Amino acid sequence: MKNIYYLFLVITTVICCVSCNNEWEDEQYLQLVSFKAEPDANGVTFAYLRYHPEGRVTYQLPVIISGSTPNIQKRTVRIGLDLDTMAVLNEERYGHREELYFRVLDKKYYSFPETVEIPAGESTVTLPIEFTLGDLDQSDKWVLPLTILEDPANNYQPNPRKHYRKALLRINPFNDYSGTYNGTLYKIVLEGDTKNPMTLSSHRTFVVDDKTIFLYAGARNIDSRDRKLYKIFIEFTDERVDLLTKKLNIYTDNPDINLEVIGQPSYSIEEAMDVTKPYLKHIYITLNLAYDFDDYTTVPGNVIKYSVSGSLSMQRDLNTLIPDEDQQIQW
Repeated sequence: MKNIYYLFLVITTVICCVSCNNEWEDEQYLQLVSFKAEPDANGVTFAYLRYHPEGRVTYQLPVIISGSTPNIQKRTVRIGLDLDTMAVLNEERYGHREELYFRVLDKKYYSFPETVEIPAGESTVTLPIEFTLGDLDQSDKWVLPLTILEDPANNYQPNPRKHYRKALLRINPFNDYSGTYNGTLYKIVLEGDTKNPMTLSSHRTFVVDDKTIFLYAGARNIDSRDRKLYKIFIEFTDERVDLLTKKLNIYTDNPDINLEVIGQPSYSIEEAMDVTKPYLKHIYITLNLAYDFDDYTTVPGNVIKYSVSGSLSMQRDLNTLIPDEDQQIQW
């Protein structure tokens, strides 16, 4: 009886060992090809590109293969434009207000290979996109819409999930001074109503060249219908006003707004390392501005005069552990 018991135990152990396997060595999911381009609330992904007057800027867009095991075969992934998604996004977000639409970036401003190769053993590569943006007008919202195309040979499968197969790259050139400034001390006053100044929490600025940015006069922003008529250009100079500040040149390309600069605009830049994160550098930029302008489009046939004065401030954080200057900035 005892021998029968031992025999039964041995048989049971053998059966259990045969039925077990190392399930973690098997693929637990599908190996799908995706972009790494998480969209923001507007459905686009900001692509930050250091401004160069004539030179090219390369943006590396990550392409990944999902799964719980490494990619074991060479794959050649096809990349193309996705104009249909752009049309749907614009229609759903802005309806028939075409002046607010995202615009497809013209082909003269970029180039990228039609395919990207993912070697066996690799699960992540980058798609190099070459941009030349010297004369790009930043008053329009330019987007490069990309998608992963189907493979006729069925060598890979694009990820069908939302935001994984497509990358709508919102083109955003930057220089040392561009970005979003805090506007709580930047007062916008309607003529004759000095007791009720208007302020906005933030004002976004855009690149013109390596020393110049522009913002929109008063309370206008990138979604204002008449924004292109109200550009205020800000040129940063090396000419000192005093020991702490340097001179700004303020001008416009539209004489109809009757821009009048008050006093001497100036700016200051301060740097400080973070107290708790010694690798993190803080750069503080402050702009001091005062100007008057005419609003001649809000009420057709009537001119509304505004006075703007105060300061705009921006903090830019740089991770000094990252050697690539373009990647240092913590957006």
